[in-house]
Amino acid sequence: MSASKPSEGQSDHGDGPAPVPEEQWAELVQQLEGGGADAPKEPSARARMVTARLRALDEEAARTQRGRRRWGRKRKPAQPWQPEGWRTGPTWQEMNGRARRKRRVAGTLGFVAVVGILLVAMRPSLLTDHLPGGGDSADAGPLPAETAPPTAAPAGSDPDRPTVEEPFRGSPALHWADGAEGIAVPEARAIGGMSEAQVGEFLRTTRRFLVAANLDPATLRGEKPREALALLDPQQKDVQDMLAAAWTRPDERHDPLALFTRIDPDDARPMGDVVKTRGRMTLEAGREGTVEAHADYTFVYPVLKARTQDEVTRTIVRRRLTTVLYDPERFRTTPGTLSFSRYEQYAGNTACEVYDGFLHPSFPSDAPEPAPTGAAVDPYDRSRVPTDDGACGTVTRT
Repeated sequence: MSASKPSEGQSDHGDGPAPVPEEQWAELVQQLEGGGADAPKEPSARARMVTARLRALDEEAARTQRGRRRWGRKRKPAQPWQPEGWRTGPTWQEMNGRARRKRRVAGTLGFVAVVGILLVAMRPSLLTDHLPGGGDSADAGPLPAETAPPTAAPAGSDPDRPTVEEPFRGSPALHWADGAEGIAVPEARAIGGMSEAQVGEFLRTTRRFLVAANLDPATLRGEKPREALALLDPQQKDVQDMLAAAWTRPDERHDPLALFTRIDPDDARPMGDVVKTRGRMTLEAGREGTVEAHADYTFVYPVLKARTQDEVTRTIVRRRLTTVLYDPERFRTTPGTLSFSRYEQYAGNTACEVYDGFLHPSFPSDAPEPAPTGAAVDPYDRSRVPTDDGACGTVTRT
């Protein structure tokens, strides 16, 4: 078999053709004649055409790159032309498409994150509602009973206003106890010369009075609090005289609101069956032959505007009073009734300097009143007692 020399090719390190040494050519001919190896084959016409076309496209790409240079960021050098998808992995068009999609996803996530931060900044409850023990979520459950004087006011105000469906929305009282459940009596014990049974009955009577005077629906509607009045010792003349005048000619010194919560039915009416309550009661021996119960409770009343019945607000009343149990063998007293050594009342969101025996809640749609001259007070702050400077103040929240 005879063989021809292969076509001349391009050397890796020179410009001209590289001749085959005579010794190597003779050895190759000898191997072919002896059947030791296959002779090199001449490239086909199609292979030569493809090679020439690839070389021409590479040269064209290099010329194009040189003609498009711009000042600015350095570009990557041009790569030899190759068919899309041939030993190149994803095409540049596909990669650019993925990059655009990634940028779109990143932009969307960034926008959502910014919106979320703004919402939490405006309404922290959106976040705290889902934290253990936080937020205004009704699922958070009631607060533990108050067993010691608070050291600070409840957490910051929530801008949400009450609604007909959620009358305690935006209020710290949302997690307070409901009504009478928030009035617990201390454990009875023999003290001040009184037996445990006497002290226990005294504490229960004090609790009954607080419920009848501040939670009874008839009392809240402005009716005369007959059940609560029946618990007062008729022999405590100063209290009986004050109340006698309060029912007929109320004024600043003779005001039923000193002991009872009554809402003017012409202005507002209690909304729903729930009044939020928080406070505590303590027991101690008084002067010889007496026992004292110290009660400090705050009541939050949601009310509906009487004329339109479509607007809700809240009025907050704090009561601090001391009831006294006298030894019947040493003092003139009526068994089963209460006497007072002190009673104080602080009301937030009610008409100031109006002494007609009723609370008058203010609603957002009401005409503005003259600016108050007294100090600003947080009616939910049970860590301090408001000072009575004789001037009308303003509440910081309801």
